[in-house]
Amino acid sequence: MTLDPHAEVHERALIVDFGSQVTQLIARRLRESGVYCEIHPFNRVNAAFLAEYAPRAVILSGSPASANMSTSPRAADEIFELGVPILGICYGEQTICAQLGGDVEQSDHKEFGRAHVEVVKESPLFEGVWDVGGKYQVWMSHGDRVNAIPEGFDVIARSGGAPFAAIADETRRIYAVQFHPEVVHTPDGAKLLENFTKHIAGLTGDWTMAAFREEAVAAIREQVGSARVICGLSGGVDSSVAAVLIHEAIGEQLTCVFVDTGLMRANEGEEVVGLFRDSYNIPLIHVEAEDLFLGKLEGVDDPEKKRKIIGATFIDVFEAEAGKIENAEFLAQGTLYPDVIESVSFDGGPSVTIKSHHNVGGLPERMNLKLVEPLRELFKDEVRALGRELGLPDHFVGRHPFPGPGLAIRIPGAVTKEKADILRKADAIYLDEIRKAGLYDEIWQAFAVLLPVRTVGVMGDERTYDHVLALRAVTSTDGMTADYYPFPHEFLGSCATRIINEVRGVNRVVYDITSKPPGTIEWE
Repeated sequence: MTLDPHAEVHERALIVDFGSQVTQLIARRLRESGVYCEIHPFNRVNAAFLAEYAPRAVILSGSPASANMSTSPRAADEIFELGVPILGICYGEQTICAQLGGDVEQSDHKEFGRAHVEVVKESPLFEGVWDVGGKYQVWMSHGDRVNAIPEGFDVIARSGGAPFAAIADETRRIYAVQFHPEVVHTPDGAKLLENFTKHIAGLTGDWTMAAFREEAVAAIREQVGSARVICGLSGGVDSSVAAVLIHEAIGEQLTCVFVDTGLMRANEGEEVVGLFRDSYNIPLIHVEAEDLFLGKLEGVDDPEKKRKIIGATFIDVFEAEAGKIENAEFLAQGTLYPDVIESVSFDGGPSVTIKSHHNVGGLPERMNLKLVEPLRELFKDEVRALGRELGLPDHFVGRHPFPGPGLAIRIPGAVTKEKADILRKADAIYLDEIRKAGLYDEIWQAFAVLLPVRTVGVMGDERTYDHVLALRAVTSTDGMTADYYPFPHEFLGSCATRIINEVRGVNRVVYDITSKPPGTIEWE
């Protein structure tokens, strides 16, 4: 195992992943409180790993598995011999009980969703947050239940469906909760996690973006030396922050290649070029390739084919331009920590592909380049914080996420320049109205989709037969789940009126009220 360079200089916690869909949220909550942590699959956490990683605290995640089966995943026995505080969450509580002498059984009374726990005993886990006798909202998601707790443990909280909703062995500093403190539906969950890491484990919380910036610059200089680095700029926040950070480390040894596919938002290409050339004086190659990309996409309506065509064409264009740069040895990418986590299946099995992702995968092998990925330990919100630390404009780092294939996957069906231009203008009006209403920062992502549907309309006493435009806006903390944003009808009405009046080719506007799940945030 090779530790990330930042792990070697920070107090760190370890999150053992048993496959929960919300394991990443545990790490986000810890990072938000300044505690450095990493997520590692349970089957890779063994004695050798623990000796090298040397965690100051361990958290065992939830899981879709059942703890009362012989084939269920288990925590390494060496974890319980470390002598550091341990916190089990949901399945983590169940495997603690199953492994340390308690009992877990399937229950007829399952708990899913909001519940209330009653605190029955004082504990450092609850100090300053929950009082004995009080009842507090939590989020439950379990079918199994603890039937008996191991020797040395006491019940510190209970609920109607979980008599062992929270337990503790204060002597060994092992704690476990049946609920999920990492999700926003447990309002005090972040405080409970901070009690565990700081009050119980004694971590000070020395993880800051200022420290990360300094350490990353030093690590980049050490890795790159005097070699040249090529960075593929997509125009998004991740690649832009990575480029500015690398430029701070090695200056003109970095050259950025910005491939303008013609599928970006209004004025986005000009903004990227202006920011890097004018504000940061970073060497930049600007490739205008709209005709090439639209030509490749002509007549293609399958979303996966569109993504693959865009990805392959980007690689071809990038490779051709990068080949003109002499002595390039490294390729810079804006890989984030969720990408790293999701590339490793917790049980060693294949992951389900919802849709492929557009990146520069394949380039290092084709071009014989080594990778520089300075953001690979960061979550999206941390990348934004780093961007601000580096002095990037707030309106730039605070932009809503934008997919790599751009507007192509917001035009279901075949993509044409006419459709892209219609969508670009309508999307700009929609976002302008959201900003004018002061709602932009409340929304995780907002965008328009040009549907492959035409409808009859009446404009100026004349019949029209034009496109339908769908508006989408969601709230989310991580993009893993999302709810539609509840705009007032007055806002939607005025927004639709402006779009129809100003965008030739649209005569009807609808609003998407689908949450994720069952839908995805993007339409394709």
